[in-house]
Amino acid sequence: MRTYDANNASFIANGVYITGFDEGSMMKAEKDEDSFSTKVSAIGEVIVSETNNKLGTVTITLSQTSPSLQTLMKLANSKKPFPVWVIYNDGSFKERAGGTQARIVKKPGKEYDAEAGGREFQFKVFDYVEE
Repeated sequence: MRTYDANNASFIANGVYITGFDEGSMMKAEKDEDSFSTKVSAIGEVIVSETNNKLGTVTITLSQTSPSLQTLMKLANSKKPFPVWVIYNDGSFKERAGGTQARIVKKPGKEYDAEAGGREFQFKVFDYVEE
């Protein structure tokens, strides 16, 4: 029987392990476009066109009390590409997604309420891979 443990998931930005995630979905990674597209000629011939777009998007949500907020705000202000990786490793199963060239799309919005809120960071990855 396989089990899942969120403690086996990690996010690394510019070589730094990011901590202080908000409740709910911690991180999400996906390719921006489908891997191929199809069209069919008038006589039914199928044409498959490979998509060469290597863009991907990684989204993480930190708590507004996260010790990693300053690190990510500095990266957002730098305007320089850096590596980001979403990694899951439970010892018997390992996967990762991300790339070596990414930037933060925009700084997260801020909301203040009776309880601590979340700060969502979206990273555009220019050389996105999934392994």
